[in-house]
Amino acid sequence: MARRRRGRPVDGVLLFDKPGGMSSNHALQRARRLFQAQKAGHTGTLDPMATGLLPICFGEATKFSAHLLEADKVYRTRVELGVVTDTGDAEGEVVERREVPSLDEAGLRETLQRFIGEIDQVPPMHSALKHQGRKLYELAREGKTVERAARRVTVYDARLLDYGDDAFEMEVRVSKGTYIRTLAEDIGQALGCGGHISDLRRLKTGPFEGSRMLSVEALERLAEDAAQDEALLPVDVLVAHLPRRDMSAAGARSLRFGQAATGEAGALPADSLTRLYHDEAFLGLGVVTAAGDIAPRRLLSSAVAGSA
Repeated sequence: MARRRRGRPVDGVLLFDKPGGMSSNHALQRARRLFQAQKAGHTGTLDPMATGLLPICFGEATKFSAHLLEADKVYRTRVELGVVTDTGDAEGEVVERREVPSLDEAGLRETLQRFIGEIDQVPPMHSALKHQGRKLYELAREGKTVERAARRVTVYDARLLDYGDDAFEMEVRVSKGTYIRTLAEDIGQALGCGGHISDLRRLKTGPFEGSRMLSVEALERLAEDAAQDEALLPVDVLVAHLPRRDMSAAGARSLRFGQAATGEAGALPADSLTRLYHDEAFLGLGVVTAAGDIAPRRLLSSAVAGSA
């Protein structure tokens, strides 16, 4: 007999405002307990010191969370100059102190502009990337350093927000895989004094903006299930960037039985993904075949159950 899953069958996306000092996994488990959800997953981690937007997927939304891993992100960060740490942030050990040159707004803006575009970035040792099956931060804690290949990332924008004698704040929009700690270190090196981040907040990831985030305290106030569920975004927001196809009753029936919906692709190109609906209900994702049919790729459990 299959073991019964504990909790409520909650489906949707929570825009969680992760507090500082909490790991992404801890944040996930905290949100899951507050919602008493049977199943939950996040869409990419935030460093424990970082705050801000951490989308958490409940139930059926976990099937589509991978689509957010490719998303661009926006951060606000404060860079402390003249002090280099072994982690690139304020939680690390100081390894070097250097004199900070006289800073002016024009010079800072010009330096930031040099980092806009495609750049090669060496991932930090204090990261969750793996080397021979072990996470880099585990090796770093043992005092080990290994070679890391540079990765090509994109900085779409870097705006100076404020600056002082030995620090500045900036807002950056970057591609997936960009380490803001490393970007800050590289900017500090370009200024001739090194640096590290002392504050980091994620404001946006993909289509999601921080204006709809909910803190732990706000979630705790939503004591009733109905109020909690109203705070969630629908499952299909994760794939809203994909083209939409509204299926006929016959096409939806075919998908539910694991069969291709004949001739329902319209003008969509072969091999493309599409989000599927019937009577305004989201069914899941399909892929266009060379024959112009739509084959099921990943359907909601409720859509499949409809074939019974």
